[in-house]
Amino acid sequence: MLEALRTFKPRMNALFRPRGKIFYGWWIVAACSGVQWLAAMTWMHSYGAYAVMLQEDFGWSMSVLSLAFALTRLESGLLGPLQGWLVDKFGPRIILTIGTLIFGLGFFLFSQVNSIATYFLAFILIALGSSLGGFATLMVSLVNWFDRHRAKAVAWSQIGFSVGGLSVPLVILGLEAWGWRTMAIVSGCMVLFIAGPLVQLVRHRPQEIGEVPDGILLSEDGEARHHDEYQEAESFTWQQAVRAPSFWLISAGHGLSLLTVSSMLAHLIPHLTRGLDYSTLFAGVVFSFMTGMQLIGLFLGGYLGDRFDKRIICVICMIGHFVGLLAVTYATNYWWLAVFVVFHGLGWGIRGPLMVALRADYFGPKSFGTIMGISSLIVMIGMTTGPIFCGVLFDLYGNYELAFTIMAFISLTGSICFYLARPPQRTVTHSAA
Repeated sequence: MLEALRTFKPRMNALFRPRGKIFYGWWIVAACSGVQWLAAMTWMHSYGAYAVMLQEDFGWSMSVLSLAFALTRLESGLLGPLQGWLVDKFGPRIILTIGTLIFGLGFFLFSQVNSIATYFLAFILIALGSSLGGFATLMVSLVNWFDRHRAKAVAWSQIGFSVGGLSVPLVILGLEAWGWRTMAIVSGCMVLFIAGPLVQLVRHRPQEIGEVPDGILLSEDGEARHHDEYQEAESFTWQQAVRAPSFWLISAGHGLSLLTVSSMLAHLIPHLTRGLDYSTLFAGVVFSFMTGMQLIGLFLGGYLGDRFDKRIICVICMIGHFVGLLAVTYATNYWWLAVFVVFHGLGWGIRGPLMVALRADYFGPKSFGTIMGISSLIVMIGMTTGPIFCGVLFDLYGNYELAFTIMAFISLTGSICFYLARPPQRTVTHSAA
């Protein structure tokens, strides 16, 4: 124990202050976390509360309200390839700035909604802005700034998204105190005046300011080397990446994992209340514990991903989804729900950041935005079809047993995809100062 304490400070200095000062990449991680916290709190996790108030004010059906939300997920997926190309060509900061402005303006328009047409238009602007100014663009910067600590950087940046979910009660308090129109204006101002400055901290590549990934070069024996000796592994172009079997296998595995996650987000509480006869309050507690385990998983994923084979970790996580879903589907007591919370929550949290880190390890950082964008076309299918599939089976059979069982075995299929996704061949060909 004493030995661990004695080595703690040197290890932290090596991680965060590799050359005697805080590595700028960690400031980018903090900025990315802040941006994702704001987007999650003001909109992604708060949408349901807005929907309830809109239905009360206008009498619109939940089908109409849900359709707009589903279309934004579709829009984000279809936008992916173009967005990725723009980020690779012009750098993430300018795209983040444009996206943040559109995101904020979308909230201002949303505050003036008085018809279904303006509702959909506001939704389109919010979805476009949050996509351009959000996760996919931020990740392009991180995969360029980190190599040995890439999984940690991606995982810790996503903590902001989880904390944003835990901050939703603040938005609900604002909705109840001020109304949804005023809260939309407040949210728009927060986006412009908090996220706006944060995205200015983001830079594309460390070489722009004379740095290298992770802040320091190490030789094979662990000795520091001069920055001028930096050699960059050749990155794949998007054309080369899509010809690699691993690109499609990772994309399929990622899509199947989100098929499971999105299904749980949409249908876990209905299953617990209608299928297992628990109270809504208890179902909400289970949901909160699940997201809490996901947050713990983010920390573990960052640590494990930088030390062990990311591909094998993803395989184990998908098996965790499988075990968790079977447990909640046929739960006969609280212990089975605890099994679900642990296996599904940790599997979700650990695997999440590895989706970015694994692609960057395989294909390199230079065309990462475009590669990630093309992959999003496949991932989008899982994200949007899972909840619909479970809903249809529930309407047909009156319960979620068949739907969740199928989801569980689909997770096993995803584990096979990750296991078969072997690294493509890469070479080291050039140096950069």
